[in-house]
Amino acid sequence: MAETSSSAFQFAEGEVLLVDKPLEWTSFDVVGKLRNSMKPLKIKVGHAGTLDPLATGLLIICTGKFTKRIDSFQAEDKEYTGIINLSGSTPSYDLETSIDHPSDYEHLTDEEIHAATASFLGDIAQYPPAHSAIKINGERVYEKARRGEEVELKARNIRIAQFTIEKIALPEVHFRITCSKGTYIRSIAHDFGKALGVGAHLSKLRRTKSGNFDVKDAWQLQNLIEKIKLQKTTNQE
Repeated sequence: MAETSSSAFQFAEGEVLLVDKPLEWTSFDVVGKLRNSMKPLKIKVGHAGTLDPLATGLLIICTGKFTKRIDSFQAEDKEYTGIINLSGSTPSYDLETSIDHPSDYEHLTDEEIHAATASFLGDIAQYPPAHSAIKINGERVYEKARRGEEVELKARNIRIAQFTIEKIALPEVHFRITCSKGTYIRSIAHDFGKALGVGAHLSKLRRTKSGNFDVKDAWQLQNLIEKIKLQKTTNQE
């Protein structure tokens, strides 16, 4: 799993590959790239937990028989670091769309910002972003949102085990969060602004942990692909 590993991959028997997802790649892009690099092997490849294109960090890839473990990996708590920008809100709650409601944030104090995290801890109900991959009547809601259609989403129960502020450099607030499966960090950013009486959006996100897996042990995607190609070349000799 780690870049220091020298053992040969056994993709059909099953591998758990940790990848540091690059910025602007979809999780499906990473799966597709790795699947193509494994050809001509015809094996199952899947990921355990989607990351938005504008997020980076830990993506768990399972191959072969280990794809049966995906559900259990997805159920684990996740840790994220990132930046909430308090200069205004966006329709997507992140930088996919432009600020539509700018806000005045200069009056906020460090004490107020730290104190605002308390209401997010524990079991809470969260509304997912309209710009999300949730399906309504078979259609992704982000497709409806991009057409300007109204989207009604139901609140979901999630759990926030840790929410700490690591740095404040207004309008940016650097944070670390540990949360349950199904948590939308974009919604946390949006709601955090509302708790402070300002608009807010997520400007940076990185998944650092998932269960017992850590991004420090993850492959850079290109390095992993090169190792797979090298193994194929060695096996053919």
